[in-house]
Amino acid sequence: MDLKSKIILVSGPTASGKSNFSVKLAKKINGEIINADSMQVYKELKILSARPNPKDYQKIKHHLYGFHNVRNNFSTGDWLKFAIKKIKEVTKRKKTPIFVGGTGLYFKALTDGLVRIPNIPIRFRNKIRTLHKTLGQKRFYQKLIRLDPNSKEKINPTDAQRSIRAFEVKLFTKKSLHEWFENTKSYFDKDDFYKIYIDYPRVELIQRINKRTEQMIKIGAINEVKRFLKLKVKKDKSVNKAIGIHEIKEYLEKRKDISNVIEKISIKTRQYAKRQSTWARGNMMSWLKLTPQNLNNFLKKIK
Repeated sequence: MDLKSKIILVSGPTASGKSNFSVKLAKKINGEIINADSMQVYKELKILSARPNPKDYQKIKHHLYGFHNVRNNFSTGDWLKFAIKKIKEVTKRKKTPIFVGGTGLYFKALTDGLVRIPNIPIRFRNKIRTLHKTLGQKRFYQKLIRLDPNSKEKINPTDAQRSIRAFEVKLFTKKSLHEWFENTKSYFDKDDFYKIYIDYPRVELIQRINKRTEQMIKIGAINEVKRFLKLKVKKDKSVNKAIGIHEIKEYLEKRKDISNVIEKISIKTRQYAKRQSTWARGNMMSWLKLTPQNLNNFLKKIK
């Protein structure tokens, strides 16, 4: 198997070992790693975002990690511009670009192009979220299908995030989300990519998440959040969604003890991993699915 002429994409749920696998892969194919995780772009969130080990940076060249300030939002469009630039730089050096991360929208923008949907006002979006909360996913989905019949074939009935997005786009733009997608083109050809998804069994993944959360606290996540809070980042900035900030803030304010904080972070991370898996089922059907047991066998087959 020769992957050197491809753009490699490696995804999977959080804590599935993507970084470790990608370093091994990069060594075999003379590759360089490019970040595809929306929280790992922020320089102030090294621990909470589970940025790769500094030792890995010494072994393989890494790009787009910890370079953006938390005070400024960082959109999928921003990432895509950087990503295209990095692909050109890496391939010019006759190296193989390997994108690693768990942000599905980043991968979708790279492979399918970025959808140029007009900005929807936050008040309008919040109204749709309130409606979803009031109706519940089942009734909301039925309402979506009546509003936008195209969604029936495109969106899983249990996928709340995509249901909300499709609803707000159709209602605001009068045009289906799927029509917007159909009129979007990628900078690259489909054959330029080789796509790998690490499919971790749920029970094992939960154990890994719990262990990693405890490790984050041990190596300094509390001090990282202390420093973050001193920056007084505005509430509307996307970085505030990072799992662990709110929970550790409660601990610092003496509203929760540390064991409760660890439990809450673990639960939120498990929920996030479940959302990533749901996204993958709907958007990454063509990706090569590898279980942890198959990763080494895959590496052995590579020229």
